[in-house]
Amino acid sequence: MTYLYALAVAFITVMALVPVVRAAALRLGFVDRPTGRKIHSKPIPLSGGVAIFAGVILSSFLFLGSHPLLRTIVTGGAILVAIGLLDDSFKSRGRDFPVWPRLLLYIAVSFIPVWHGITIQGVSSPSPAAMILFPPVISAIVTAVWVFALINMVNFIDGIDGLASGVCVISSLTIFFASLIESQQVTAVVAIALAGSCLAFLAYNFHPARIFMGDAGATFLGYTLAVIAVDGTLKGATFLSLSVPLLALGVPILDTVIVFTRRILEGKGLHRADNLHTHHSLMKWGLTQVQTVSFLYLIAAVFSLLSIVVLLMLR
Repeated sequence: MTYLYALAVAFITVMALVPVVRAAALRLGFVDRPTGRKIHSKPIPLSGGVAIFAGVILSSFLFLGSHPLLRTIVTGGAILVAIGLLDDSFKSRGRDFPVWPRLLLYIAVSFIPVWHGITIQGVSSPSPAAMILFPPVISAIVTAVWVFALINMVNFIDGIDGLASGVCVISSLTIFFASLIESQQVTAVVAIALAGSCLAFLAYNFHPARIFMGDAGATFLGYTLAVIAVDGTLKGATFLSLSVPLLALGVPILDTVIVFTRRILEGKGLHRADNLHTHHSLMKWGLTQVQTVSFLYLIAAVFSLLSIVVLLMLR
């Protein structure tokens, strides 16, 4: 029942907070204004990430207290939400926050899980007895790279109504079930709280969206998914079980690989905003926003189901 309560608390918190933060954003002019590459046609409030952050943290704290995993998520998440709000404030004024300062801050945040002892410790063959432990420095770097990548990948797919929030519902539920299989109850609580928060936000964010999560929400979701994936399945993974979080987070990972490949081939900067993402391509081929999002939900669900099958095969 604890998991059901955690889901409910997160869901209710976000459902209650979104109208409040939305109204505040409209009063302050904190909105994403339409531009040449934007799909929406009118200004949309950017404050949704604050509600998601509050839902995850409140629900997790009620059922976990001051657990090291939660402290890791609060510390890194609060910094990312602050950076995201600053970035979003630039967008609301038609300006861009400088790329390099933002990336350097993301790199610093990516080492916070390492500081709290949440690391990818090594890999093994199918036999756990053949564990290959990483030296501490390698473990720290591998973990930080994973976290940094997910922070950016989830942010990249937050390009049309309901995509990032819906995919994160599917991914967090997958990590929830994987954590239960691996007897990682603490990780499971955070994962189900994340799912509840994203599901509630999706009610406001599905097309036509009434609010966006902004960079504050997208980077927080990426960070939290990365951390709970490490804590739940990646601490000491077999070569085969490495596929579990990779599949669970398959849509943002695959989208990033495709986009970066296309940018390199076209000689564009890797972090330059464009319309090369998978969701943009699907819409250029004639799909509506709802059809595009539904198709990518299906892909995410298939990847997630495969990840659970792989995990069960390993037991």
